[in-house]
Amino acid sequence: QVQLVESGGGLVQAGGSLRLSCAASGRTLSDYDMGWFRQAPGKEREFVAAIRWIRWSTENTYYADSVKGRFTISRDNGKNSWYLQMNSLKPEDTAVYYCAAKRSFGTVEGGYDYWGQGTQVTVSS
Repeated sequence: QVQLVESGGGLVQAGGSLRLSCAASGRTLSDYDMGWFRQAPGKEREFVAAIRWIRWSTENTYYADSVKGRFTISRDNGKNSWYLQMNSLKPEDTAVYYCAAKRSFGTVEGGYDYWGQGTQVTVSS
């Protein structure tokens, strides 16, 4: 019933920007943690960013060290969607990016319940 669909991936030159979107259906995820992960060829899937809704109009964001200052995660609970704005992209950002959602408890880096199919991001040097 619950489905997550990513969009916005593509090919971009180093230094460029992309905006990824994740749209959820089948369940309202307003009280869930929303996250982004990525997996590069030959690498393990890694945490990229997450956003946690603490209470009405209040949120906390979390980022992997490798993307701090370059990526920004945001959410629109009214649209049951979340986004990853990626700026100053580097070749090492090349990966399949997955959106995910989980009940809001414990670490934001694991324990996700729902996953999207992934969208390819390729950054050329």
